[in-house]
Amino acid sequence: MMTSPPVRTFRTLFLSDLHLGARGCQADKILDFLRLHDADTIYLVGDIVDGWALKSHWFWPQAHNDVVQKLLRKARKGTRIVYVPGNHDEFLRDYCGTHFGGIEVAEQAIHEAADGRRYLVVHGDHFDLVVTQARWLALLGDRAYDTAIMLNRHFNTARRALGFPYWSLSQWLKMKVKNAVSYIGDYERALAADARRHGADGIVCGHIHHAAIHDEFGVRYVNCGDWVESCTAVAEHADGCLEIIRWTTEPVQSVKPFVARRKAA
Repeated sequence: MMTSPPVRTFRTLFLSDLHLGARGCQADKILDFLRLHDADTIYLVGDIVDGWALKSHWFWPQAHNDVVQKLLRKARKGTRIVYVPGNHDEFLRDYCGTHFGGIEVAEQAIHEAADGRRYLVVHGDHFDLVVTQARWLALLGDRAYDTAIMLNRHFNTARRALGFPYWSLSQWLKMKVKNAVSYIGDYERALAADARRHGADGIVCGHIHHAAIHDEFGVRYVNCGDWVESCTAVAEHADGCLEIIRWTTEPVQSVKPFVARRKAA
């Protein structure tokens, strides 16, 4: 008789870019992750519900509803859940300061980790000039991304039939574009600068679907990744160490908990 793996419990979990309501959302994996991971506090770091996709074409299967219900159940059982809206769920920004089913909605938050570090928690779209200055271009890029995801699924269906593991064609294409690589660096630098302006030791964000933890710009930069392709979340351990968890069809994969290298005095 097979037994379920034990639930992993953390001090904090950070998830962003679930894109519930979009066809690219991997709701089954999100639900599987939420069943096997718990925390005292969960931050939903924007683009949880994809209002852009729902506005153009309604898509809300049962699995997407199950994810919402799972989060609400966690809130009822005592988990503190803070929802920081992003650009795809910007309609919720009108409700910052309110609660829905025990879930707090906030424009941004300050999270104090177990090691005393203070993290500014934002989605990050305010630092994306394409979103803020050329919304039509952002919408066009979103459609192109959806197309790439669809092609990626067909591509990986063929790979599985041949016995090869999952490989992201769309991520490979994105990272091959020099401007995209430069954009990620500029985005990270801008978010790190915002953390310093708020007197924080680091920043937790999402938006660009690129999970990362590093100290390259003088403060801790943490990006949760996404649940369209990479299926990643960031977990804080009891001692304040941070870990990127990659949730795939294989057994749990995670990176080694991040420990900053402190400069000598």
